[in-house]
Amino acid sequence: MSASFSSHILAGDGVRIAYRFDGDPGLPVLLLSNSIATDLHMWDAQIPALSRRFRVLRYDARGHGASAAPAGAYSLDRLGRDVLELLDALGLDRVHFLGLSLGGFVGQWLAVRAPERIDRLVLSNTSAYLGPAAVFDERIREAEAATDMRAIAERFLRDWFPAAMLDARDPRVEPFRATLLAQSAAGLAGSFAAVRDADLRRTLGLIAAPTLVIAGESDPVTLPEHGRAIAAAVPGARWLALPAVHMANIENPDAFEPAVLDFLSAA
Repeated sequence: MSASFSSHILAGDGVRIAYRFDGDPGLPVLLLSNSIATDLHMWDAQIPALSRRFRVLRYDARGHGASAAPAGAYSLDRLGRDVLELLDALGLDRVHFLGLSLGGFVGQWLAVRAPERIDRLVLSNTSAYLGPAAVFDERIREAEAATDMRAIAERFLRDWFPAAMLDARDPRVEPFRATLLAQSAAGLAGSFAAVRDADLRRTLGLIAAPTLVIAGESDPVTLPEHGRAIAAAVPGARWLALPAVHMANIENPDAFEPAVLDFLSAA
């Protein structure tokens, strides 16, 4: 029987973290982690396919969606501990993990710092390091100074989707625009700080979980070579480049979903 359930926990520092379950409670759990400046609904289109084989757990990273957005710099360590505290609160010892962009950073952190909690790992459109710091310092200043999110939203959309989708006002894009316009500036600034300070390049070789790395061939944010470098460093990792920009799950679901399902279902 399929079931949906939404609620929240309080992280160790008192911050609200919202989450949602979809699918049969008896199935293995697949945890999805979203990109910066999105919420758990960025995976809505994948839920019908994924929930046929998995109990899908989604959450809003701190600073996003229905989770709280405390002021100040976030760290990758704090974002990773949010996930561990969510799993502990839900009584989940071990899960599959799929993360895109910022979610992929979190997935790498978890696989290195808490390997006993991760079964199979999918890292999509992500990087182990996104410098230089000055770029993110400027993004933080812009977010903190913004009176609204319109200009920031349009820049994100240009980085996430091909021009043809944007010019056509593709209906798949519009929910992302709406989420961006509602994005907390404090949450965005805090999350930029986490990405700015993250550098997982020296620890990738410690990842023991079976790993699939997906990249977008035209991704201007996390370049294809960033994904290839992760796949080269993680022992036994698989590598897949898709014809897509940054949101490969939205732009090319017909390739993305089977690749994820086949990998996660492998013996």
